[in-house]
Amino acid sequence: MRWLAAVEHLRTRREPGVLVTLTSVRGHAPREAGAKMVVSAERTWDTVGGGNLEALAVERARAMLGEGTRRPETFSTTLSEKAPARHGVQCCGGEVDVLLEPLPVVPAVAIVGLGHVGHELARVLARHDLDLHLVDTRPEALSDEALAPLADAHARVHPHRIPVLPELVLGTLPAGTHVLVMTHDHAEDAAVVDAALRTEGLGSVGLIGSRTKWARLRRRLVEGGLVEEVVDRVVTPIGLPDLVGKEPATIAVSVAADLLVRFAATDRAARTRR
Repeated sequence: MRWLAAVEHLRTRREPGVLVTLTSVRGHAPREAGAKMVVSAERTWDTVGGGNLEALAVERARAMLGEGTRRPETFSTTLSEKAPARHGVQCCGGEVDVLLEPLPVVPAVAIVGLGHVGHELARVLARHDLDLHLVDTRPEALSDEALAPLADAHARVHPHRIPVLPELVLGTLPAGTHVLVMTHDHAEDAAVVDAALRTEGLGSVGLIGSRTKWARLRRRLVEGGLVEEVVDRVVTPIGLPDLVGKEPATIAVSVAADLLVRFAATDRAARTRR
């Protein structure tokens, strides 16, 4: 597998990696400037020349994966029998500069319910590098015409056209997916929220609606056997509290901004743990 296919492979499997590039070559080296390889925790794809050079690149790339760093790094090395070498002598005689670029696992978001707000929210989130799952039971909500505004999306868009029981999609979503519930039916909202709280591995669960709606649903969830600590995972109302307004576009911006704040907080927490 060549490096470009490897990047796609890791993105699809939601595995982190590092893209390694020879940015400059002075003198003789086993590969020319621009040569690339991809490194994951377990495998490598393609090559930047083998030997000590490649071993150093793989070693540093895997250290970056262990640290969870998102900042690119560079290093230079001399390919000479007189140069220090931890992984064997490489005496081509040249010198190379190497760039290591993290390929992190991007956030995943599922919008359950593509009404006016859902479509506006999808348009905002589609401008970001994430996996965007769109779920609705109504065929027209996820028709080609309805999704046309997302044709140039930066996000990976995954429509889920489910005739009944949209909650069945939840078990297929990637680990850590943030679920936003905003269907056209309060009973459907209740079923999706209940299923989301019972599905292991999901991220936050957000629900659109009033405090009165939530109070009624919260009581039903507890009566249905969920402990209060689990039920209190639900974020409602969703969005930034200081950004008010009932226009779908305003709500969408508010919810998207709140999600981006959560993503940043998650990244900071992960770095702190490491």
